[in-house]
Amino acid sequence: MQKKDQTFSRLCEFKALVEKESGKKIRALRSDNGGEYVSQQFKDFCAAEGIKRELTAPHNPQQNGVAKRNNRTIVGAARAMLHDQGLPLHLWVEACNTIVYLQNRSPHRILGM
Repeated sequence: MQKKDQTFSRLCEFKALVEKESGKKIRALRSDNGGEYVSQQFKDFCAAEGIKRELTAPHNPQQNGVAKRNNRTIVGAARAMLHDQGLPLHLWVEACNTIVYLQNRSPHRILGM
């Protein structure tokens, strides 16, 4: 995204894509208290679609721990993949996408698999 005001339109695109591919509805959305997430348009959309909004507490970055840990895992795995295979750095995006693809399709205890 070039500007924060594109957040709402991108959310609508993301929601349509996720629901079409997974066949499931988005039930909750967690975000910070940024202006792009607390606008009346955003609130109305979430209410109309039945999406529960969860806003993190202001000045409390500890609530981002899971996302940061997951990003660190993705970056580490992508680095390892590129280094192990001797691949050039311009393939960084493809390596990260591959890691995320594999993570999303791997069995996990929380999913009952």
